[in-house]
Amino acid sequence: MTTQIVFNIDPKVKAKAMKRAKSEGVPFALYLRQAAEDFAEGKRGMAIVDEVRPEKLALWERESRLLDQGKGTRLRNMKEYREFVRKL
Repeated sequence: MTTQIVFNIDPKVKAKAMKRAKSEGVPFALYLRQAAEDFAEGKRGMAIVDEVRPEKLALWERESRLLDQGKGTRLRNMKEYREFVRKL
């Protein structure tokens, strides 16, 4: 069983992505399905984007100030770091 996802995208970006998929011989829908599956399984993450939600930025800045003061949350490895950032 499958479901349908509808989202808005800039027409130029869509055209460029579909052109690239076609040049690689892969249906664009297949790429999107694979990306969604990989993201769901933790194999693919979000790239850093130009805009960070203001509420997340405020939390990160607060934690940074605490760390500068020697107080914040100490993390031992990248796994703990990723879990901590996700929970913010």
